[in-house]
Amino acid sequence: MLRSLREEVCEANKALLRNGLVILTWGNVSGIDRDAGLVVVKPSGVPYERLTPDGMVVVSLDGLQAEGNLRPSSDLPTHLELYRAFPRVGGVTHTHSPSAVSFAQARRALPCYGTTHADHFHGEVPCTRLLSPQEVASDYERNTGKLIVETFRDRDTFAMPAVLVAGHGPFTWGVTAADSLHNSVALEACARMALDTLALEASAAPLPAYILERHYNRKHGPAATYGQRGQSR
Repeated sequence: MLRSLREEVCEANKALLRNGLVILTWGNVSGIDRDAGLVVVKPSGVPYERLTPDGMVVVSLDGLQAEGNLRPSSDLPTHLELYRAFPRVGGVTHTHSPSAVSFAQARRALPCYGTTHADHFHGEVPCTRLLSPQEVASDYERNTGKLIVETFRDRDTFAMPAVLVAGHGPFTWGVTAADSLHNSVALEACARMALDTLALEASAAPLPAYILERHYNRKHGPAATYGQRGQSR
């Protein structure tokens, strides 16, 4: 059951390590089969090099385990909340990649300082508020998802497929598990460049809007000229 999704999610989790986005087992990727209403996610605490498609955990959108003997990622309730709130999302990635985490720990949004960022993200990557003591004590992981949804109440989740959870780290999403991973790679690269920019010039200004719009739209707009027809990001 869900063989192709198991394979995709397994490969995306292994790619976290190849792309330098994780240390130890600090990250996870999931994917959803909307027709079946089932989510495939990394098992908790299993090293990436030991992951197999058969070892992935399958759960319902209610969090009930449908397949697999291993416990799912502890971040699963956050993933599920995003799938429930964002019906176009097909994959979610969470990491503790150092540069993106640095902005999250500083509780700062990630500004768009240049065209590399603008090519991928439509402006500043938002940072959430901190969870309250009550939110942490009652249902921490699910409330993390609710916090992300709150932050995106007036935002386009595909123009900005990333968020920094204050004091925690980044979550990204996409139309597939592989796409969500792609967005995590881009986010970490942009965060690293932003930190270097701030080290050189602490008062660096964000890229002017007219340049940001030009670069974002040439790749993602209705008259995009980047890439080939039918090609995703």
